[in-house]
Amino acid sequence: MGSLNLRKYFLSKNLKKDLPSSIVVFLVALPLCLGIALASGAPLFAGLLTGIIGGIVVGAFSGSQLSVAGPAAGLTVIVLTAITTLGSYEAFLLSLVIAGVLQIVFGLIKGGTIANYFPSAVIEGMLAAIGIILILKQFPHAVGYDADYEGDERFSQADEHNTFSGVLGALSKINYGAVIITMVSIALMIYWPRIKKLAVIPAPLMVVLAGIGLSMLFANSGFALLEKQFVQIPVVNSTAEFMALFKSPDFSVIGNKQIWITAFTIAVVASLETLLSLEACDKIDPIKRISPTNRELVAQGIGNVASGLLGGLPMTAVIVRSSANVNAGARTKISAIVHGFLLLISLLLIPAAINYIPLSCLAAILLITGYKLARISLFKHMWHKGLDQFIPFVVTIVAVVFTDLLIGVGIGMLVGVFYILRTNMRNPYFYHIDKNGDKKTIRIRLAEEVSFLNKAAIQITLTSLPKGSDVIIDGSNSRYIDQDVLEIIQNFKHNAYTKGIIVQLQQVKEKYDVPPLKQLMYNPN
Repeated sequence: MGSLNLRKYFLSKNLKKDLPSSIVVFLVALPLCLGIALASGAPLFAGLLTGIIGGIVVGAFSGSQLSVAGPAAGLTVIVLTAITTLGSYEAFLLSLVIAGVLQIVFGLIKGGTIANYFPSAVIEGMLAAIGIILILKQFPHAVGYDADYEGDERFSQADEHNTFSGVLGALSKINYGAVIITMVSIALMIYWPRIKKLAVIPAPLMVVLAGIGLSMLFANSGFALLEKQFVQIPVVNSTAEFMALFKSPDFSVIGNKQIWITAFTIAVVASLETLLSLEACDKIDPIKRISPTNRELVAQGIGNVASGLLGGLPMTAVIVRSSANVNAGARTKISAIVHGFLLLISLLLIPAAINYIPLSCLAAILLITGYKLARISLFKHMWHKGLDQFIPFVVTIVAVVFTDLLIGVGIGMLVGVFYILRTNMRNPYFYHIDKNGDKKTIRIRLAEEVSFLNKAAIQITLTSLPKGSDVIIDGSNSRYIDQDVLEIIQNFKHNAYTKGIIVQLQQVKEKYDVPPLKQLMYNPN
């Protein structure tokens, strides 16, 4: 069975999708790795090293087919503070190694199960917010204003501006050469795939080639780009120079209490960001696969241990890279692994060539990714689901845009939990499974009220059903089934054929409305 599982990664139908997608992820990840390293007060090499380990090591151990790991923008402040507080970068690396070990422990004790309790509306809101942030944050790079670092997701920026003032500042400092490159790049991203004979070459690769060509054309003219408007990857001239870039943790300070506090902080924050990104990535997976969360925590822990031992930064599963991977059409984790090798090759063999890539053409790729994440149809879709889904969705978007990922999702979770509790006050739940004699038909009879709190139990039940079964999910007695549970049922039905399972839904509606509270109150008249 193991060889059969490995074989799918090398099927031509998958490689045709995965290899072009890996180029897209590589182009997206390259400036983000450098920008996050810069903001963390770490060497630029540390950012690239983290991206390489995130792609190759975490990609190999992860059970997720589409998520991509790399340096975490949400941890830049923690890293910058830790390096200063602990006194050296080597002491910080020890904290990172310990954090990785803690993440492995979290995975082994099934800590990833918490991901089953993230409401769908909050995850959808997080995705839309990331899309909006990408558009707002990349706009300055698209017009040639590069004061803020690549990969910043917070509302308050390191350059003492915020997201909106950064956009306004960019409008007053436009470089028209960068604008032309951005417009041409966006046009290529939209129209190149529509030309069937040319679509064999990935559109993002054409964007980079066009960006390099235009920047050379604009040299020594009024449209010329400045040095800071290009990718700036460290240039390595020899093997000795390359080996000197690696750093090792300082194990002599393991008794320092602050080392352990920093390690625990990194482990918890990185694990939460990873689980959120994993849940979001599964949601936009066209095949609706479910990633094993506990295995992901172990994979991320292994990655962070390796990163700490070699001189890198903390990593998480990153939704920007992952969504770019999905939008590029990736099918398996080969895309993430190959992107790691591409980062390594770019550092070792062609750093000078990579430094000819304008940031504005890479911004265009991220602008398209942002648009796809925050598309208008998503807002319409959430509105039609009802206010109990739409309000947490909107609150999460606003909170993430005006704070950062974790704080924003936390606020969205509070609002989402309010609506869940409000519903469950009127909707206690129970369900049971009947087996029809010796036959393989399994009937799952849903009770009168099925709430979000049963999401994890139903998820586990459906994923553990034996292969080749006939499954009947009976909702004839159900007055209410939560939207998240309906989504799990529909995703299971969509993907069940891969296990040879035939699924029938009996009287399971597409949507259930909760009766207004006034109708449930006693009225003596």
